[in-house]
Amino acid sequence: QGLYKEALKRFEKIKDTDFQAMYQLGVMYYDGLGTKKDPERGVEYMNKILNSDSPEASHLKFAAAYNLGRAYYEGCGVKHSVEEAERLWLTAADNGNPKASVKAQSTLGMLYSMPILKDMKKAFFWHSEACHNGNLESKGALGIMYLYGQGTRQNSEAALEWLRKATELGNIYALGHLVEYYYTGKFYSKAVALAKRATANVDINMLAKISDCHPTYLAKGAAMAAFYLARCLQLGRGTEKNKRAAEKYYSKACHLDPVVASHLELAANLGRI
Repeated sequence: QGLYKEALKRFEKIKDTDFQAMYQLGVMYYDGLGTKKDPERGVEYMNKILNSDSPEASHLKFAAAYNLGRAYYEGCGVKHSVEEAERLWLTAADNGNPKASVKAQSTLGMLYSMPILKDMKKAFFWHSEACHNGNLESKGALGIMYLYGQGTRQNSEAALEWLRKATELGNIYALGHLVEYYYTGKFYSKAVALAKRATANVDINMLAKISDCHPTYLAKGAAMAAFYLARCLQLGRGTEKNKRAAEKYYSKACHLDPVVASHLELAANLGRI
């Protein structure tokens, strides 16, 4: 916090002549970094950048548009509007331009996967763009979409390729689905090994900071892995039976994401897994 406060003072002094300083201030006020949260002020600075005719602001416009989209989506500093968030994120994403906001491209992939604006073909397009521009969250999402044929034809080979790539880079959501894939295919030893890896560190907030993936999805992936590991331990699949350890991982799955755990428990009770 001390470093943020010092930076805040420095940026305040030069914000009127330095758009980078103005941008940093916008982020700091919106998120409350080194100062009390003031989302309205954060939005004001982002709007100034986005609407500026100065060439010195041009390299910040995509990032400013992304942050404004976030503000409208969250209804923080401005009135909530999914439509305005979508418009701003489309501006920020700039048709998949790798020099634009890759975060906006990935966010659009997530947005079009949600019920309110569900369009899986658009979701696949944007995750593809973000994925090829290096976004880790979209690498995992693309693998899952190939795996289940969402917005594209089902392609197990492509699914495994992207899920493995995402997993290697720390995407726990992708890893959870990889565990499920191997378990379903009865590659139990492989499922167990990957599940142990996924559940070794379940500090979701720390993992989110490291990977820049959404904590909600990281928790879902870890919960999936924990449940399948528990199932293997309970039934002796790919590992020795261990009732106590199984109970521990069932409990961990419930703690990480009760909805995921409940869904998988129902599937287990029905004999599907």
